[in-house]
Amino acid sequence: MKMLKIAPFAAVALLSLSACNHEPEEVDSRAPDPMAAELANAEPVAPPPSIAQSVTFRCQPGNKLVAIDYFTGDTMIAVKLDPEAPVGTTLNAAEAGEPFTGEGMTVSGSKEEVTIEQEDGETLTCKA
Repeated sequence: MKMLKIAPFAAVALLSLSACNHEPEEVDSRAPDPMAAELANAEPVAPPPSIAQSVTFRCQPGNKLVAIDYFTGDTMIAVKLDPEAPVGTTLNAAEAGEPFTGEGMTVSGSKEEVTIEQEDGETLTCKA
């Protein structure tokens, strides 16, 4: 008899639970990204080139040491006129095999011998 009195209440409780949304609610305090669609459709960006080889040269006149970092792709180098310097001067070439130019100097040659022509007129002939 008690079961009959509880049955309507149980039915009402089950009926009310069936109307609930069973998916979890996602809460985020950040505003939506206004560029999300543009970024999703953007072309992939190529990573910067990595150092392929570092070469130290002995240069004349003056018996100077010069360090050159060659980057992948053979169109970019970093020249350090002071080998202890943390960062060198970045020079670029239009295509692989052409002279590297930029910031007051031009570097031509191979990874065994290079010629560095500086803006002040000094030319260094260097061998690895």
